[in-house]
Amino acid sequence: MTPTLPAQLPQGIPTDFTGIEDLALRILGFFAAVLVVYVVGRLLVVPTVTRLVRSRNRNNPTIETAAETYTRLVVVGVAIVAGIVAAGFGDVLTDASIVIAAVSLVVGAASQDVIGSLVSGLFLVADPDFNVGDWIAWPGGEGIVEAVDFRVTRVRTVNNETIAVPNTELTTNTLTRPYGRDRYRVTEQLEVSYADDVEHALMTLVETAREDDRVLDDPAPNSRIVAFGGTAPTLQAEYWVSDPMDVNLVEVRSDFRRRVKRRFDEAGLTLGPPSTHELSGDLGVDVDPRDGTVGG
Repeated sequence: MTPTLPAQLPQGIPTDFTGIEDLALRILGFFAAVLVVYVVGRLLVVPTVTRLVRSRNRNNPTIETAAETYTRLVVVGVAIVAGIVAAGFGDVLTDASIVIAAVSLVVGAASQDVIGSLVSGLFLVADPDFNVGDWIAWPGGEGIVEAVDFRVTRVRTVNNETIAVPNTELTTNTLTRPYGRDRYRVTEQLEVSYADDVEHALMTLVETAREDDRVLDDPAPNSRIVAFGGTAPTLQAEYWVSDPMDVNLVEVRSDFRRRVKRRFDEAGLTLGPPSTHELSGDLGVDVDPRDGTVGG
């Protein structure tokens, strides 16, 4: 009699493939459900929610970007749940002990920094004075807010570099928004000699700023004395330019400083005068006639 196929298989190989087929079908069902729900969510749900939020918050791009980010997270979560149900493990989701254990595992696996960044991101989104498109400054740098994500806030610097700043850094440090969305204030400080005409120096700073077509007329450039140092008074010039992403701030500052140096030289104004401290006293040298050694 011809031997059957199971009898020809090596020992240890299962002869019943029903369990393997069932597992393969469950895995296929899981990934198929995840893919379908995720694609539908990304193509329909996320754009719909984003448009709805945009229509109700037309002047708040922060809420719009945050709604899009968090809706994507919800879509991913729903897709995973749909995959679990499609794989035939829906009963697991109704077991409270398993759900609590899974949540505890996720929370325990996430570091304190990640959770802190997530919570900080929610506070930043809810802050009406913190918006996408604002120019902000913090102890670590400055730039325009592009997006607030779960863990980081993406900021575009004056050099057109996008940096990811941890949300906790923005919520735990001093955050400054000294500039409007459509203009940027440039501040320059310098010292002149006490013997110079300070009023003429202040006027020269304002006129020098106005020579640049990139400098705005409103607000008008201004200058003032901000401190009296031991050797020279400190002057400060302020002028505004349009959106700092539309102009080269590095070039604007450099051109301003070059013109100030040239005009101060023409006007006989001393830029950054040296210290005027004088040393006085006597210095004596004694020579020992016995051995020729020198003593003070």
